[in-house]
Amino acid sequence: MTTAKPITPTLSVSEQVQPQDMAALAAAGFRAIICNRPDGEGADQPGFAEIAAAAEAAGMQAAYLPVLSGKVGDADALAFGAALDRLPKPALAYCRTGTRSATLWSLSEAGRGRALPEIMAATRAAGYDMAGVVRRIANGGRTPADMVDASHAVVIIGGGAAGIAAAASLRSRQPDLDIAIIDPADIHYYQPGWTMVGGGVFTPATTARTMGSLIPAGVRWIKAAVAAFEPERNAVILDGCRVVRYEQLIVAPGLKLNWAGIDGLTETLGRNGVTSNYRYDLAPYTWDLVRGLKGGHAVFTQPPMPIKCAGAPQKAMYLSGDHWHRTGVLKDIRIDFYSAGAVLFGVKEYVPALMDYIEKYGTNLHFQHRLTRVDGPARKAWFAKTNADGTTETVETGFDMIHVVPPQVAPDFVRVSVLADAAGWLDVDPATLRHKRLPNIYALGDVTNAPNAKTAAAARKQAPVVAHNLLRDRGLVGGATQGAVGGADVAYDGYGSCPLTVERGRIVLAEFGYGGKLLPSFPGWMIDGTRPSRLAWLLKEQVLPPIYWKAMLRGREWMAKPHPVTAS
Repeated sequence: MTTAKPITPTLSVSEQVQPQDMAALAAAGFRAIICNRPDGEGADQPGFAEIAAAAEAAGMQAAYLPVLSGKVGDADALAFGAALDRLPKPALAYCRTGTRSATLWSLSEAGRGRALPEIMAATRAAGYDMAGVVRRIANGGRTPADMVDASHAVVIIGGGAAGIAAAASLRSRQPDLDIAIIDPADIHYYQPGWTMVGGGVFTPATTARTMGSLIPAGVRWIKAAVAAFEPERNAVILDGCRVVRYEQLIVAPGLKLNWAGIDGLTETLGRNGVTSNYRYDLAPYTWDLVRGLKGGHAVFTQPPMPIKCAGAPQKAMYLSGDHWHRTGVLKDIRIDFYSAGAVLFGVKEYVPALMDYIEKYGTNLHFQHRLTRVDGPARKAWFAKTNADGTTETVETGFDMIHVVPPQVAPDFVRVSVLADAAGWLDVDPATLRHKRLPNIYALGDVTNAPNAKTAAAARKQAPVVAHNLLRDRGLVGGATQGAVGGADVAYDGYGSCPLTVERGRIVLAEFGYGGKLLPSFPGWMIDGTRPSRLAWLLKEQVLPPIYWKAMLRGREWMAKPHPVTAS
């Protein structure tokens, strides 16, 4: 019996079908059959006339659109789309393995404007890899001229903290290295500052600068979005099907905030008391809500891991509670923290200090609660609660204000590529940050599957590791200004920093690496990271922003010297 592999609700594809399959396919709900395999291609292949007769007898229509294996033309894709339009649905298209049918659908849909990542995801879910025609898909389903628009020794995808830090680190070691950064954005944001904007400490403008002012001198900026990878050709495909070739590639596009992953959220963000510090334009609204709330119900949420800055959902809650405490209205406000996780914080040494503030602000903790839906006008939210026995139930709550953190995934073009692991994150060795299967590709920042906290502090430590190891692969090592460590690979230890703003003026400075190992930057007599500290607040408020703008993004690696890989 044929196995139909659904691509959309109206189309499935399969390998060669048999006349005797038609009755079962009709019973399964199919109303049309499309043959994409020429008669006589295989010795055991029934002719289309037999298939058509059996399909008609079963009450289905049949169409014959034969395509030679490996020779799907642009006209074939157009014909396939036209046939699918006119035939009753759902339809089943088949060839020898189903690949030609999936290819025809992909190219046809690209011509209609469907996004490349959506096409790649749909075909991959059905078991078909469209990497071989990705350039045609990116080109609207048409065969492009095989031209290279640019070629560089090192290409970096992403002009955020990780991408620019990597470029700066490379340039500081090898000033004449040919580097290009690909990023479509005009503005670069200091995202760690948005929590402080939401707490009324920073103004939004202090967290934004033009991208052009930050790209290191001598690095070419390609202002475009990436559509796909072609690692077998050492090429990146841009929107519009432009091609950029590389000798080595660094992937650092960050992650995708999946606002649409919560029903009703996008329709109400920025109004009806619904806010998030995870967006530049919404962080000021958080502060407006906090200042305006004199009594009522405040809800703060945290989605499943991994997320950008795992402490940020709590930071918003603590700073809000502190403001309400200082203004004397806390007694009239109920605070609820709903987390999809099972614990308050993943490194146990910091939990006691955080619990002191949970109690101070009277916060009610709800673990294993994942936000699924928001109704802003009704001021209601719904959570999927996972019980101890694994069952789930729906929990509803009202709110006067709600701070939402969306679920987070890798960017679409990464998630559907051959560079990703099964979960969609870029697949790297956690120590060297080199791709596990493609040695001329590196990654850093939020996009990787390394089990570290996704923070700017992590990217600051990762950048020199990537720079050193990449240059080593080129037969070069780090320059004296960065403290050369010889010809060996260097290792990233998983370092991440999460300054937990538990009140205005005090921070619990969580610093840790792989496996939750504590990695403090300062001696305990100066800053005890497990306790709230005034000095840690000054570090966050006054020291870290200049370090970010003037050191990290300029290739000055204060307290970020990489160390050689040690044998396990």
